[in-house]
Amino acid sequence: MTTKSGLITDSFKVVKKERKVTKKDEQPTAPSAQDTETATCRNEEEDKLRQFDLDWRLGPCTGISRLQRWERAKLHGLNPPEEIRDLLLRKQTDQEYNLSLWSEYPL
Repeated sequence: MTTKSGLITDSFKVVKKERKVTKKDEQPTAPSAQDTETATCRNEEEDKLRQFDLDWRLGPCTGISRLQRWERAKLHGLNPPEEIRDLLLRKQTDQEYNLSLWSEYPL
């Protein structure tokens, strides 16, 4: 018996299939300046709220909303930042702003 020294693919014609364009392959559009500014503003606000949640001097933050915690701290004379209260009042309908970092953890 003799064997050919070539590859099995040498005897078959190579057929390439057309590549379908998917949404992943499409180039994403660059975000507009307004979108970038809005995202930056939101990130800054979220950072301020995270710092508020992590400030242990204002009391525990589990089981209550951020606004309730702010009001409790004010009632006890702990001087919470006014800008946090203003931010919370502006964004009352957004759950991401109302609930603290620890809201998803059971008590």
